[in-house]
Amino acid sequence: MINAIIIDDEGNNIENLQGIIEKYASQVKIVGTASSAEEGKVLITSQQPDLVFLDIQMSGKSGFDLLKELPKVDFEVIFVTAYDRYGIQAIKFSALDYLLKPVNIQEFLAAVEKAQLKISSKKESGNIQNLLKYLKGGKEVPKIALPTLKEIMYVKVSDIVRCEAENNYTNFHLVTGEQVLVCKTLKDFSELLKPHNFLRSHQSHLVNIDCVKSLLKEDGGVLLLTNADKIPISRQNRDMVKEALEGSA
Repeated sequence: MINAIIIDDEGNNIENLQGIIEKYASQVKIVGTASSAEEGKVLITSQQPDLVFLDIQMSGKSGFDLLKELPKVDFEVIFVTAYDRYGIQAIKFSALDYLLKPVNIQEFLAAVEKAQLKISSKKESGNIQNLLKYLKGGKEVPKIALPTLKEIMYVKVSDIVRCEAENNYTNFHLVTGEQVLVCKTLKDFSELLKPHNFLRSHQSHLVNIDCVKSLLKEDGGVLLLTNADKIPISRQNRDMVKEALEGSA
């Protein structure tokens, strides 16, 4: 049995989620609910849950604020939220699960199943720790979670030279020369890495601008990277690439 709590500032959302859990997830036992981050903090301390269904945008403190105030996060988290671009980006960056309101049953079942597997392994969530570091920002270079077939790797964004599409996978090329094949498409990472100085030069290529050594004129334009890789530039992206490189100079 998974002991869980729900934290959401709207009572009808709590009731709806409770109904879904009772109907579709008999392995989950709701041991308490809270309507604010402050109430949630007290409830987490008293109940020591295995799993928390957490809203992000609440009146007063947000779900993120709540996590940052806890001395230790030793439970799994499934975020349940209305669409918020920054919030969703931060969650994806750390390879965490989230459900959009209204909750889709199939997505709910998949998220609970993943949480159950993590809980049974008795490991503290490294994904949550990475999320908290990302949210705190500061001078520290953020790390992105890369889910492979065997593990989740945490890699500094600055250590990524480029990403290349390989069907439904993405191959990350690191400054060390190592390559990491990730179980997600290049499109999934394009928007995530764009704010961190990454450029989509081609449909199959995403490049770290800081790793561009020069713009070669061969074949209509090719990027020469610091690791000696040559990356094509698509015709439709040519002007955008030049502008981005000039802006970073």
